[in-house]
Amino acid sequence: MIEDLLRELAPQVLAILVRKYDRFDACEDAVQEALLAASQQWPAAGVPDSPRSWLVTVASRRLVDEWRSESARSRREEAVATLEVEPGATEQRDDTLTLLFLCCHPELSVPSQLALTLRAVGGLTTAEIAAAFLVPEPTMAQRISRAKKSLRGARFELPPPAELPDRLRVVLHVLYLVFNEGYAASSGERAHRADLTAEAIRLVRLVHAQVPADGEVAGLLALMLLTEARRAARTDADGLLVPLAAQDRTRWDSQLIDEGVGLISRTLGRGPVGPYQLQAAIAAVHDEAATAAATDWPQILALYDVLTRVSPGPVVTLNRAVAVAMVHGPLAGLAELGTLDGDERIARGHRLDAVRAHLLELSGDRAGAVAAYRRAAKRAASIPEQHYLALQAARLS
Repeated sequence: MIEDLLRELAPQVLAILVRKYDRFDACEDAVQEALLAASQQWPAAGVPDSPRSWLVTVASRRLVDEWRSESARSRREEAVATLEVEPGATEQRDDTLTLLFLCCHPELSVPSQLALTLRAVGGLTTAEIAAAFLVPEPTMAQRISRAKKSLRGARFELPPPAELPDRLRVVLHVLYLVFNEGYAASSGERAHRADLTAEAIRLVRLVHAQVPADGEVAGLLALMLLTEARRAARTDADGLLVPLAAQDRTRWDSQLIDEGVGLISRTLGRGPVGPYQLQAAIAAVHDEAATAAATDWPQILALYDVLTRVSPGPVVTLNRAVAVAMVHGPLAGLAELGTLDGDERIARGHRLDAVRAHLLELSGDRAGAVAAYRRAAKRAASIPEQHYLALQAARLS
């Protein structure tokens, strides 16, 4: 699909322009115009032989037009002249990893780093990013605009060793968010977006090649592979969501599972343990179980206990509640969920009600489960999740 091709090429084209011309904000605007032109012309005229060079050329011309219209033309004559070059060796490079680190520049706040990277490298729309951060879309648009302007003059290169750990932590968080948006779309009609999960995995592989000894990079790659391995079984023939316990495990990708298990097995316990390694270990326990009934829930609960100490948060508590329920019974899980009722970070979304509905159903409280499923369905922004939750309520009532 042309849309998928443009999403793949966008960060590469932006990286080319930023490397050559420095002006991140102007280059990003030019790339967006080039992408729009391609989406309008390519369906009728066909995809060009070298689509990336086409986008670079069109975006460069947009820069020419913009810079020539500015009053300070004399100071930019040399820069404008260089824009007229033919595509060459630079266009053959993939500087996406360097662009990734540039978007996580220390001059930006962490929220701005995340938002800009999701926009420029991950390819998410402003609306999708706003939904991920639970802020209004205009607020997110302003944040991204300010972040782009803040990068004027920033050097387009990989960070020095002293800055790498802090920049790497943000990069991993961003790629984690990109993958999550792809695997379980936060809104819209699609249950998942394979283009985003594939791009997140590709970028983590690039980072892993850069720092192969980093346990958290390996852990994040393992987590993505082990999660992506289940994607084909996550929906049925009608496109309806299938919960993990009901999935056809013969449809899971055994090659991705083997790669993910191998990564986490080589990494876990050989250095400081971080949240991505622990989440990957939990995913590995799920993926290695031949059936849902064979899942080693005590081991999963033990891993969540460690994760709670290493990286506490409402999502960890939510997931741990399920493990508590599977080991100690649904009432114990519901008690764990009760600790989240006053936490606005999770209470205003649909997942707390969805998990509560599941545990209420396990406890035998059908009426309570129906009410919770209906509340969750109303709050869900994803249409497949709305349908799934509404069907669960209908099934019980």
